Amino acid sequence: MSQMMRAVEITKPGGPDVLALTERPVPEPAHGQVVIKVAWAGVNRPDALQRAGLYAPPPTASDLPGLEASGEIIALGSGVSGLAVGDPVCALLPGGGYAEYVATPAAHCLPVPNDMTLKEAACLPETFFTVWSNVFTRGALKSGERFLVHGGSSGIGTTAIQLANAFGARVFATAGSADKCAACTELGAEVAINYRDADFVEVLRAAGGADLILDMVGGDYIPRNLKALADDGRLVQIAFLNGPKVEVNFAQLMIRRLTMTGSTLRPQSDTAKARIAQDLQEAVWPLLAMKRVAPVMDQTFPLAEAAKAHARMESSEHIGKIVLDVSGR
Repeated sequence: MSQMMRAVEITKPGGPDVLALTERPVPEPAHGQVVIKVAWAGVNRPDALQRAGLYAPPPTASDLPGLEASGEIIALGSGVSGLAVGDPVCALLPGGGYAEYVATPAAHCLPVPNDMTLKEAACLPETFFTVWSNVFTRGALKSGERFLVHGGSSGIGTTAIQLANAFGARVFATAGSADKCAACTELGAEVAINYRDADFVEVLRAAGGADLILDMVGGDYIPRNLKALADDGRLVQIAFLNGPKVEVNFAQLMIRRLTMTGSTLRPQSDTAKARIAQDLQEAVWPLLAMKRVAPVMDQTFPLAEAAKAHARMESSEHIGKIVLDVSGR
């Protein structure tokens, strides 16, 4: 194993063009960690926020972007059990995925599901951890409930539609084009709403209101989400593409017994993330093995073209996940 590796770093806060190839030392595994030889790395919105200077990594994390990857374990730190050198895994990362090698807690690794390629497996951790923890744990979605996910054609959206459908919910989704809406219905959405020509509030209210909404838009969507909820409904916020500040009349929360909550994944403790990984392996990995649920993939880019991958993601033209080919296979 060479002592240096290729990686993509953020040279300064800015647009996609601030991403540049560099060389870094290959990481060593700390206690409880493994080092993965990265085959593919997922590209996610938090990577773009970090690149823009809006989402600082935790103090102990790598400054390199990249929150998920797939590949082969090449080193084990002390205290690691249940994994071996040579195991193919996909993993949630504290950072550092845009590189040939990355260190991450062993408890955040999951086996590559049956017959799934490493390219597909790289699409799983960030979105599946996020959707499971927010829709099913925090949002407590139950079979038969009406579930609305905004951005239904995104990596988060395509995952949320499939999982909610697999667990028996009635799924509604918003998207910004006819093609994206068609993708949502193919994945299991009962109704896909093109937000450019229809009001999701009216659609949901006509259906009886949403029991749960997963939102990453924020801004002016927040009061509209509250209107779209059924009595006793829950709103789970996971991002703010339109901004985090808005005026809301909280009287309706009391009158209609609504719940507002939210979370971000990266700042949570290693223990919390390990618990999500365990839940996924028990409840969701069998669905992936049976092909009841599968990652939806958009485009792949070589590691050296990470800037193009970010530009693609920020164009919002993609459907599903964008991944980087790190190993050049």
